[in-house]
Amino acid sequence: MKQTLLRKLYFLAFLTLPISVFAQGTISGNITDQNSEPLPGVNVVVKGTTNGTTSDFDGNYTIDVAAFPSVLIFSSIGYNTKEVKVNEASTVNVILQEGVALDEVILVGNRSKPRTILDSPVPIDNIGVSELRNTGQPSVDKMLTYKVPSFNSTTQTVSDATAHFDPADLRGLGPSRTLVLVNGKRKNQSALVYVNDTPGKGEVGVDLKSIPAAAISRIEVLRDGASAQYGSDAIAGVINMVLNKNVEFTTVNVNSGITTEGDGFKLGADVNTSVNIGNNGGYLNLTVGYYQQEETNRAGTPGNDLLFGVSADDPQWSSWLAANPDLGMTIGQPELYKGDIFFNAGVPFKNGKGEFYTFGGLTYRKGKSFALYRAPYWVSDSFNLLHEEGSEYQGFQPTFETDIRDNNATVGVTSEVLGFDFDLSGTYGRNAVDYEVNNSLNTALGANSPTSFDVGAYSFSNMLANLDVSRSLGQVNIAFGAEIKEERFTAEAGEPASHTVGQSESFPGLQPANAVIAKRNNYGIYGDLEWEPTEKLLVGGAIRYEDFSDFGDNVSWKVSGRYSLGDKGAIRGSYSTGFRAPSLHQIYLSNIQTLVSGGTVSNQGTFNNVDPIIRDGLGVPKLTAETSKNISAGITFELAQNFTASVDFYNVKVDDRVLFTGEIGLDGDDTTINPVEQILEDNDVTSIRFFINAVNTSTTGADIVLNYRGVSLGAGSLSATLAANFNETKIKGQIDTPPLLAANDYIIFNRKEQSRITSARPKSKVLLGLDYEIGKLNLSLNNTYFGEVSWMHSSNGLNGVDLGNGPLPTEDEAFDQTFAGKVITDLIIGYDFTDKISGSLSANNLFNVYPDEIDTKGDFVTDLGGRFRYPWEVNQFGFNGTVINAGLTFKF
Repeated sequence: MKQTLLRKLYFLAFLTLPISVFAQGTISGNITDQNSEPLPGVNVVVKGTTNGTTSDFDGNYTIDVAAFPSVLIFSSIGYNTKEVKVNEASTVNVILQEGVALDEVILVGNRSKPRTILDSPVPIDNIGVSELRNTGQPSVDKMLTYKVPSFNSTTQTVSDATAHFDPADLRGLGPSRTLVLVNGKRKNQSALVYVNDTPGKGEVGVDLKSIPAAAISRIEVLRDGASAQYGSDAIAGVINMVLNKNVEFTTVNVNSGITTEGDGFKLGADVNTSVNIGNNGGYLNLTVGYYQQEETNRAGTPGNDLLFGVSADDPQWSSWLAANPDLGMTIGQPELYKGDIFFNAGVPFKNGKGEFYTFGGLTYRKGKSFALYRAPYWVSDSFNLLHEEGSEYQGFQPTFETDIRDNNATVGVTSEVLGFDFDLSGTYGRNAVDYEVNNSLNTALGANSPTSFDVGAYSFSNMLANLDVSRSLGQVNIAFGAEIKEERFTAEAGEPASHTVGQSESFPGLQPANAVIAKRNNYGIYGDLEWEPTEKLLVGGAIRYEDFSDFGDNVSWKVSGRYSLGDKGAIRGSYSTGFRAPSLHQIYLSNIQTLVSGGTVSNQGTFNNVDPIIRDGLGVPKLTAETSKNISAGITFELAQNFTASVDFYNVKVDDRVLFTGEIGLDGDDTTINPVEQILEDNDVTSIRFFINAVNTSTTGADIVLNYRGVSLGAGSLSATLAANFNETKIKGQIDTPPLLAANDYIIFNRKEQSRITSARPKSKVLLGLDYEIGKLNLSLNNTYFGEVSWMHSSNGLNGVDLGNGPLPTEDEAFDQTFAGKVITDLIIGYDFTDKISGSLSANNLFNVYPDEIDTKGDFVTDLGGRFRYPWEVNQFGFNGTVINAGLTFKF
């Protein structure tokens, strides 16, 4: 059935291509700014339709209008939107004034027609590429962290592949619940499930490091549930990356940076350019980029190793501990090398009423992070594989190295047929990661052990076909469409030496039993309706039906409304239901991990949801979709000229949230073996984990944005932005524990795992940005307050134990720690040497602020014997300290 529907969608497209509707007239003209300089790339849209074009390098535009009178909307980032009524075919020249972001036209959030942020019934951020670059951050996920208060992403460390992807989310709802689009088309997820003890544990997100900032014109962030419009994953919101089209210049950016500690050196360069295709507005935009960074190290320096019971005055190891007070650790950002190439092209036809388009890109990057250092008293090197015979053995630090490829491509066509706007497209996306463990051993193999291991690989890909149809019928705008999608997840086993007869130190290879090729497909249909009975009132609704081959179907719907306050703002609100399909990764992932706890090394098994051990042995039900209810209400208002504000309140309830359980192991009673322990013994693991729908959550919060733009101050111009997000997530009701586990008193989601949902991300974040421009000089001062986070303790067997300084506390709560909120200040200085050459100098984290240090209260397991100085299971802004950056931009 799904293949038949796909063929019908493509057949419909080919039928529609020859049909044309003759325009009633052509409007052309020139667009300039207030200084009479031409403005390229200005969006020109016939109001109430999706018929539009953009101005060329000289600010010229041409657009066909189907009927008169009509209204043309002229919009560009950084300029006030202007509406011009046209009564007949003529020449219309337009001057745009510099303005505020609330007037920018946005595409995400509705299927009917483009709207300005002021007119949108839901909250949307619109961020230009210059604002992203002005953060001084190296990747799009980190740029968004310092521009969008409700968005969070921090560098992870000593966490296997997670350190190379860095979980990112909106509103603290986890990476899985944010949908990412490129030019309005769904971006594929990454190949990785975050299974380590970091924010986002157990979830799957999009690899935001795979989209270079140089290819992006702007980013639209929809802070509202949108499953009814876009399908699965849009519970927290939608991030739409809009790629560059026509650009006036070829732009070359070169930048470099280093921490004030002298490590973490980074170097990057990119080129973006456009070429015209034909004489009717066709374009090809190309981006090529390169980036590299070195590792940083902020390890603790305990000088002893309580984790292994080795004191500083140990007669055998005191000299090694004195020479290695940090226990050999490297804890910080990973080493990284990245190259990417992106393209975005379009060829208009039918006098601009249709367009063939294609876009996509390829990102390739290699990374190296570090595992726990194997001290000489921990792992021996009896056969001198990692040290020379006769030299004193110093131990070794395994490296975890990744080879990541992310590629996507979309081909499509838009056309107007019988008054309807059609958009038919096909998309393919893939993310793949190969793992290597180097500088390591499999001690069980003795002298035959390699020191480098291929430990396996993951990949995820999807193919989509989309048909979107819309039309404006006066006061009513309608849209409807369909989508077909096929997903594929694969896991490949590592080489035998990494997992048989022992295992590679730090990360055992994936076993043949963990290898999998899993597929599923789904189709969805949707309808969208907006009604504007008056100029002030807008009401809308959407409904979507999805059917998945592996777990069933779902219906989501949404209603929204906006009451305009004229030029002064609007009152808006929405209510929606949503869903998220469990990812193929969460259904089929399985592996064995090495854990270090209390001085012992153990094997922990992750068993997938279709394994009989999980389904039949433990009675874990089949994974199904999460569902959500999202309500929001807010107001936008122009407080004074150039001074605007928006306030939005929201509540998001997620039921049957898919979670990754904590460790389920021995019950502490050595006299009996319960059914769970029997499963552990039969599978040669000391603990087990799995995915399960088990938790309901409620997230309540508010977003506040104040913009004060382009106000004269002295000889220059001042702009200021104050933006904030406040949110709180609570677990509602009881955790749904399978009966067998409940009967044996197992807790599948302990205090620490619960805190990963409720307190691992800041509950408040406030951004204050000041930008002053005077002549050729631009000064920006950005202050970002990251609110407190809390690390809740899970019992590790040390409660009440006397370690020599009196007994430790007996209650888990006594080990909890809250890390105080901190302000990170960034200073950016830009200077235009000429019209074509500019430079920048910036200091990120100007005052060298670090998170609070870990206070273990005598619990040496929490910080792994003092190896970690700063928190990693909860994380506000990383711990690199001050970073100095310099950059040059050339245009020609």
